[in-house]
Amino acid sequence: MFTGEKICLTAMRAEDLPIYRTWNSEMGFGRNYNSSPIRELSEKQAEEWFRQDSDRDFRFSIRPVKLDTFLGVCAIEDIQWTHRVGWISIALGTDYQGKGYGMEAMQILLNYAQNELNLHRVQLTVFEYNKPAIAMYEKLGFQKEGIFREFLQRDGTRFDMYLYGLLTSESSDF
Repeated sequence: MFTGEKICLTAMRAEDLPIYRTWNSEMGFGRNYNSSPIRELSEKQAEEWFRQDSDRDFRFSIRPVKLDTFLGVCAIEDIQWTHRVGWISIALGTDYQGKGYGMEAMQILLNYAQNELNLHRVQLTVFEYNKPAIAMYEKLGFQKEGIFREFLQRDGTRFDMYLYGLLTSESSDF
C-alpha cells in the first residue's frame, strides 16, 4: 500500500527532522510549502510538529524504494471524519523536485485516502506561482474550486492562492 516503483512512504523518523528544519529555511522549499515567512524551525518547533499525534492527521516521509534517503513529506491532515474530507499536502526537498517522486507519492497517498481512510474528498491549497505543483494536481484530477485573491505577498508582489479538490468519483488514483 505504501510502495510504488520509485518511492515508498514511511513513518516520520527523528533523523529526518534536521533535514526538514534546513529545508524550511530554503526559498525553493519554504515558499512553495506554506505562506509563513521563510525561517529555519527550532529544534523544539520541529520536535513538536513531529510528535503531534492525532486520529485526524497522517504524515509520511517520502523515500526511494530500498533506500533511507529522506526526499520529503506528505500528509493527509485535519480529517473531518463525519464528512469524510481531509487536507492533503506534499513537499519535496529542492534537490528531489521534478523527478516524478511527487506524482508517485501523491498517487500512493490518494490510494491510501480512498482505500484505507475511506475519504470521499481531499483538498489542498497552492500558490499561483507554483506551476509545477498545479500541473501535477490537475494531472491527478484535482479541480480548481476557488481563488483566495492576492492572498500573500512575496518580494513586493501579491499572489493568489488556489483551492483544489478531488472527489473519489473524479480520479482513478483516488
